[in-house]
Amino acid sequence: MEDQPARPADPPAAPAAAQQEPEPETTPEAGSTAGDADAPAPGPTTAPDDPPASAPGAPALADAPATPGADAPEEPAPRRPRGRTTLLLAAAALLGVVAGVATGYTVQAERPPTPLPPLSQAQLSYPDKHVPADEWEPVPAKHDRRVRTDGDLRKLLVKKPKGAREFSFLPITDGWVTPADYARGFEQPGSMFDSLLEMNVRRIAATEWEHGDQVTSVVLVQFHDQSARSAPGHAWSQGSYMVGDDYAGNGGHPIEGSDDGRYWVYDTPFREPGYLPVYGARALACRGDIVLDIHITDTGPIGSDEIRDIAERQLERL
Repeated sequence: MEDQPARPADPPAAPAAAQQEPEPETTPEAGSTAGDADAPAPGPTTAPDDPPASAPGAPALADAPATPGADAPEEPAPRRPRGRTTLLLAAAALLGVVAGVATGYTVQAERPPTPLPPLSQAQLSYPDKHVPADEWEPVPAKHDRRVRTDGDLRKLLVKKPKGAREFSFLPITDGWVTPADYARGFEQPGSMFDSLLEMNVRRIAATEWEHGDQVTSVVLVQFHDQSARSAPGHAWSQGSYMVGDDYAGNGGHPIEGSDDGRYWVYDTPFREPGYLPVYGARALACRGDIVLDIHITDTGPIGSDEIRDIAERQLERL
């Protein structure tokens, strides 16, 4: 009979008791006899009651799991929720604050009132005789700017000097100028017209005269200033570009009697081939809801006192 191939060694048999040493295992060699090959294979073995002892020099095995009959460890007691403790502490603190405030008010209420220090002015002076309401005199119109400016705006225009002739550069009709005609005097009439409408322009009064080669134009632009103060905005926007080289070229000078009014005398005249040079001056000021805009042009230099005098006289009339 041919030799059977070698097979792995059978697992060691379970020891009879824990004190007995495990029997040495025999490993069949490759040239085993036919009798060994015909030996029946060991059947399935039942699990031993006790775990096998470790062989000398082998690593220690982990503790075997407890058998079902062994006593199980006690489960830890459930933790007490902390939310209830926090709520109790917060409620106690709130009750303490309320109790303290109530106690403080009670103590203050039971105390006698503390006298106040004496006033710096011990006695107030009153007129000996009260004027009845029906005997009050109204403020005269000359002291009420609103009454004056709500009337005929043309009557507030400065008078032209003696010897001056009427001149019509602007299309003036009986002393009035429409916003469209006023806007045509600017480099961008469409933009100026839209700006006047957005600022709620009310009316425009104007007068012009000519004295020799000098032409003077005085315009009063009035706005509805119920919701917004448009008059100061218009005056500021017109004066903001006067410092440019294409215009006055300087910062101007303040007008006496005005908060933000200024007048300018152009540094250089306008020149065009075939025509005389044109010198210019301008004044801008705001009084209430009215903006005054004064222009002077001449073929010769213009003195600063000329534009300043007209601006001051026009402010006085407003």
